[in-house]
Amino acid sequence: MAAWLGLAVAAPLRAGRTRENILFVSGRVAPLLLCTAYVAFLARYWGSTPGGGFQSLEAVQILFAAPGKMLGAWTHFLAFDLLVGRWLVDDASSEGNSRLPLVIALPATFLFGPLGVLLYLAGRALLSAKRARAQ
Repeated sequence: MAAWLGLAVAAPLRAGRTRENILFVSGRVAPLLLCTAYVAFLARYWGSTPGGGFQSLEAVQILFAAPGKMLGAWTHFLAFDLLVGRWLVDDASSEGNSRLPLVIALPATFLFGPLGVLLYLAGRALLSAKRARAQ
C-alpha cells in the first residue's frame, strides 16, 4: 500500500530529485522486494500441492488451496501490478501525455490490475484524440 501511495504522490510532482526518489523506492525497490519474496515463496512451497498445476481450472484450484501457494500468487500479483503502476506513471509523465488518466487508473490497477491498464489506455487515447483535433 505504501508503494502505491508513493506512486500516487509522485505522479503529479514536477521532475526533480524528490519525485525521482519517491518513484525509485515505490516503483523499483518495492517491486524488487516483492519479486524476491515471490521467489522465496516459490522455492519454499515447490511441490507442496500434488495434483496442482496450470493445465486445468481444477489443477489451479488444487494448487491455490495451499496457503503457501496462495501467498506466492498474491505476492506475484502485488509485484506485477506495482510494476505496471510504475509504467503508467512513467508513460503519463512522458512528453505529450496527460497525467489525468492516472487519477482513475492507479487505484483501478491496484484493485483490479488489467482493468486499470485498460482505463489508462482509453483515457490516454481520448485525450490524444482531443489534442489532435485541437491542432
